[in-house]
Amino acid sequence: MALPARAALLSVLLALWWCRASAAAGGGGADVLLRAKRPEFAAWMAGVRRAIHERPELAFEEHETSGLVRRELDAMGVRYEYPVAGTGVVAAVGTGGPPFVALRADMDALPLQEEVEWEHRSKVAGKMHACGHDAHTAMLLGAARILHERRHELQGTVVLLFQPGEEVGTGAKKMVEAGAVDKVEAIFGFHLTVMLPTGMVGSRAGPLLAGCGFFEAVITGKGGHAAIPHSSVDPVVAASSVILALQSLVSREADPLDAQVVTVTRFRGGDAFNVIPDSVTIGGTFRCFSNEGFMRLKQRIEEVIVAQSAVHRCAAAVDFHAGGRPLLPPTINSAALHAHFETVAAEMVGADGVRGTMELCMGSEDFTAFSEAVPGSHFYFVGIRNEAAGSVHNAHSPQYVVDEGALPYGAAMHASLAMTYLQRRQRGVPHDEL
Repeated sequence: MALPARAALLSVLLALWWCRASAAAGGGGADVLLRAKRPEFAAWMAGVRRAIHERPELAFEEHETSGLVRRELDAMGVRYEYPVAGTGVVAAVGTGGPPFVALRADMDALPLQEEVEWEHRSKVAGKMHACGHDAHTAMLLGAARILHERRHELQGTVVLLFQPGEEVGTGAKKMVEAGAVDKVEAIFGFHLTVMLPTGMVGSRAGPLLAGCGFFEAVITGKGGHAAIPHSSVDPVVAASSVILALQSLVSREADPLDAQVVTVTRFRGGDAFNVIPDSVTIGGTFRCFSNEGFMRLKQRIEEVIVAQSAVHRCAAAVDFHAGGRPLLPPTINSAALHAHFETVAAEMVGADGVRGTMELCMGSEDFTAFSEAVPGSHFYFVGIRNEAAGSVHNAHSPQYVVDEGALPYGAAMHASLAMTYLQRRQRGVPHDEL
């Protein structure tokens, strides 16, 4: 055989070896995606998603959704625990021993009236899956099916978290308190987004989603007749001063390179045009991408409200948990797990299908409760933007549409991230160096 021919043959053999080695090291991402894209598999996931979409349930009311999840897991032969955190389900695939890696999907809907006209629109008045949690649940079930099919290849345990109550910000915390991630050393979560076209996935290392807090303040003065304001202590003027002063927290106290938001969205006073009320209630939200900045912003909001009210002879009480809303810290991705995500995603959808440095997003997620409880965490987005399918509206819109062509990508990514993680840990790679 001539030397050039030998060199060519050697190159081919090396290429074949590299492809096989990459597949073994990466959970066979491309093969997993092909599996998820098979017509029968994709149609099954779409059917699951549509069944959930037709019967939306609000936070901690996900009884039918949880029942559907359990029936599908029973059909697969996947073991699970129920109830967890009320209506949650925790399943497991693999050896039952360490290492443990978790995959999470949320299940609850929103109190919205759906405006999309289609065969499987919400059949429950005033409730809608307008944030894609129906698709998240279907994709995690898809990942469960893939993992169960390859259970004998798993070198550890994949924990599947079907979480209730994300929209109220407390579901993840309740699952943590129930011990759902006690043995877990790494966790992955996802969310659909129209920021990326169908077929793409994206995330970033470090901060991804903002920390989110809400505040409500009652500013109290002394009511009276509007014609004789000097006999009153006007809380309307005090509240107006407070709102203006709050604007300087970002413009004059925050580092311009550290994105922050303080927005007042509520102002409630009296009911009559000629009466100064005894009190005024204001409320709003604040967002930040660092834990330090988030807590500093919270402290300064209270200080400004109390001090500015006092300038106008009023008293103020500030509540950061009005309506039971929790403070959600920023969602911050592990750099090592983000590198792992980029490697797995590039193998699956190609480098052009991965956006590894997505822009920061001022939205928030209660996934942070898992991040605080688990050594390593990573959150990523699955693209659904498709003008032809009408999938162009942002989440929480009554016109929100999911391109179901994205379901195989989410299922395959979740499954591959877990399989590859366990394979690399088995080879002795520490979880913080993946």
